[in-house]
Amino acid sequence: MTSPYDPPPGDDRHTQEGQWSQQQPPYQPPYPQPPKAQSTPVLSIIGFVCAAIALLFIPILFGIAGIVLGIVGHTRGESLGKWAAITAGVTMIVGMVLGYIVVTSMT
Repeated sequence: MTSPYDPPPGDDRHTQEGQWSQQQPPYQPPYPQPPKAQSTPVLSIIGFVCAAIALLFIPILFGIAGIVLGIVGHTRGESLGKWAAITAGVTMIVGMVLGYIVVTSMT
């Protein structure tokens, strides 16, 4: 039988000697941690999609959109942002060259 002064079963604050012990609060750093980078590089992915579209459809519009999205993603800390901007620029130029070839071959 337990006395009314005993802790409830399963309470780990009770020591072997029958005395209550104080638990230490969990360690907290003296200053808040900086926020971590975004886990999914959304802007870079959209920049790559615009780069792929710029290869075949309206290269000047989707190429510039991909470049802007890649640069904005890079400034926000996305590691793929730089590559999305470069890819969009290259596919914009290739898309314009392909468009020129198609238009000149049709006339």
